[in-house]
Amino acid sequence: MALFEGAYVTEIVRAGIEAVPKGQWEAARALGLHAGQVMGEVVLPQAVQKMVPALAGQFIALIKDSSLISLISIQELTFTGTELAVSSGRVFEVWLTVAALYFLLCFGLARLFGWLERRLGRYRRR
Repeated sequence: MALFEGAYVTEIVRAGIEAVPKGQWEAARALGLHAGQVMGEVVLPQAVQKMVPALAGQFIALIKDSSLISLISIQELTFTGTELAVSSGRVFEVWLTVAALYFLLCFGLARLFGWLERRLGRYRRR
């Protein structure tokens, strides 16, 4: 799963960097900045603004997809919920709690990333 998600995140970062117009690269080089400064001070700040929405979606999808991994017995929230439901006999209550925890986790992350997008949007307009 780490390799799978790593490939997606790598593509998101690559696409974010390539989305910065070539004129920005050329202008930074014309000002005499070396390659590290061009990337760190000109390209990456613009690329991060473009990457945040896609990274947020991928991160939230990772959390939701991790529940599917429980089918191959990796210890996490859904797997623990299954064990608890079987041992306690309170199936409905356990699954309602698991669903609520996933909702809170995903909703909280969505709100956090929404706030981050708005904050980065403020810097873009200045």
